[in-house]
Amino acid sequence: MKNYVKFATAGCIMTMIFFMIVNFITSPDTLWFIYPSFFLLLWPISLYFVSKRSLKQFSFLLSLVIIAFLFTENLIHSPDYLWFLYAAYPLIWWPIIMYLEEKAYTLFVALIGCMITIAYYSILNYLTSPEYPWAIYPAFVVMWWPLSIYHAKKKSFVAYSFYASILISIFFIYVNYISSPHTIWAIYPIFAVIWWPLSMYFYVYKKKKIV
Repeated sequence: MKNYVKFATAGCIMTMIFFMIVNFITSPDTLWFIYPSFFLLLWPISLYFVSKRSLKQFSFLLSLVIIAFLFTENLIHSPDYLWFLYAAYPLIWWPIIMYLEEKAYTLFVALIGCMITIAYYSILNYLTSPEYPWAIYPAFVVMWWPLSIYHAKKKSFVAYSFYASILISIFFIYVNYISSPHTIWAIYPIFAVIWWPLSMYFYVYKKKKIV
């Protein structure tokens, strides 16, 4: 396996140098060689950590590499707007989840992660674009984490469908209000979502009645 890692490393370095030379000879005004170089780096890095069976370290290093790539891309093309902050946050959670192992499936971690995520994107929303509360979208997604873990451990699937439907309904109502308050369209997806808890309830009720 060591020979494969050495071969991948040598091939990666040689190819990156080749792309860099071609870039500066043909189009020095555009640094396009960083894109194939980024994907080439994943080759030796992946082989090395897979051979060592150290997936935690792999997740940590790879998340740093991806964040560094996004940061570089951000500074080169749009230095006035730090958009890499939006993508960097979920990448940070990858090694955190890996190091937590079984604790990552606990309700406590889910609640903490949910609150931190909502706070992070809310602050980012306020600082970068306060004119539109887009933080509602990542907040809606991350709320499913503790909600799903809680009801999965309790095996309360009917209650899960009920509370999940309420969450979806509130989300659509709020999006309707902030996006197009003069057109009431939220009722349509809410009507479809209502069938989820209703079908779950009647399925369980009918099953108990038969038993």
